Amino acid sequence: MNSNLQEKYLAILQEELVPAMGCTEPIALAYASAKAREILGCEPEYIVAKCSGNMIKNVRCVTIPNSGGMTGIETACILGAIAGHSENKMEVLEKVTEEQRAQTKKLLEQKRCEVEFLDSDIPLHFMVEVSAGADSAMVEIRYSHTNIAKIEKNGETIFIGDENEATGGGLTDRSVLTLENIKQFADEVPLNLVRPMIERQIRYNMDIAYEGISGDYGLGIGRVLRESYADGVVTRMKAYAAAASEARMSGCDMPVIINSGSGNQGIASSVPVIVYAREKNYRNDELYRALVFSGLLTTYQKMFIGKLSAFCGAVSASCASAAAITYLCGGSVAQIKATIDNTLANIPGIICDGAKISCAAKIASSIDAGMMAHYLAMNHKAYKAYTGIVKEDTEETISCVGYIGKVGMHQTDKEIIKMMLDTQTEQENGKTGANPEQGK
Repeated sequence: MNSNLQEKYLAILQEELVPAMGCTEPIALAYASAKAREILGCEPEYIVAKCSGNMIKNVRCVTIPNSGGMTGIETACILGAIAGHSENKMEVLEKVTEEQRAQTKKLLEQKRCEVEFLDSDIPLHFMVEVSAGADSAMVEIRYSHTNIAKIEKNGETIFIGDENEATGGGLTDRSVLTLENIKQFADEVPLNLVRPMIERQIRYNMDIAYEGISGDYGLGIGRVLRESYADGVVTRMKAYAAAASEARMSGCDMPVIINSGSGNQGIASSVPVIVYAREKNYRNDELYRALVFSGLLTTYQKMFIGKLSAFCGAVSASCASAAAITYLCGGSVAQIKATIDNTLANIPGIICDGAKISCAAKIASSIDAGMMAHYLAMNHKAYKAYTGIVKEDTEETISCVGYIGKVGMHQTDKEIIKMMLDTQTEQENGKTGANPEQGK
């Protein structure tokens, strides 16, 4: 691989494998609120958060880390404005005091934050406006969680950022990624260039997996899987990955190393590979290269889908994990491609109905499908081209699935968001069991 391309691949890994606390959408809101408070120059008296449907979908059901168990857009914005440190980006809520939590609760009761629906074609799009007296500030974020597109102070624009989807926030253009080059990079990259970030990924993501499986989070899915399924490496892969997801969705304040802006995708693209490699006694250098492969393959698939959509990102990340395990096992390029095709022939229809504890179950199901695809591939079994959406070339299959997720499921996404917002209104009004067809 030529040095220029190698540098770009290394930059993509460095941009993707970053730490974040909790679900990334509420953390992004907290980040924008903290930044807006800095621009305002004082603690705001009132906050308005204008959010796209996908932002609302992914914040509604998750617990905000370091909030003391609180949920919702209003909590994320107020806590970020009071206690956030924007220089920490996706770990903006790392340092929150008990006094700040109490103040957040008080301001929530006083309804100091208002949420408005932002009708935008950009799934990841929101604006946080803060005010105190006659002064105001606004931070707008588009495409990626910390990509500030605009900053205003008292109605005057003081900053314009990169609004290009591919390079927003100064990111390396992901169009340089290809399946063949991802494998070559994983094969050839000097390990000293990736070891620090990969070792951090292993440490962070396994730490929260152990916490999830031993702690009291959600339904306790990791322990249930371990106790109810036959003992084996696949059961443990599913259990630890699902437990890590359930912990972060339930407000655990331990950071994870994300991928494509998602902690769940960071977990699903790494924990199964780590568990498998350790169970099978692979060397560390072999594990590091497999994690490089999985990380870049996840990013490559998400390049076609986008950060947020109606398509569950656990599918892409688990597909990458399974392909990385085929890679780890010495599978040929044809077998790696077969693993991807076999996975995408099976579970391309899992929808994203927001961030919540049941994401852990989707991760477990996707890992199970990915491992079935891996075992088929290692036995030289693969679905033929034009079996459903499977194409002649695996990269074409990936792009087609991406098109379905980004464009084909656009209306599906709108319907999911509408149902979720209708349900929220019904809950606030004390109603249950409403017909989702009502009000259409």
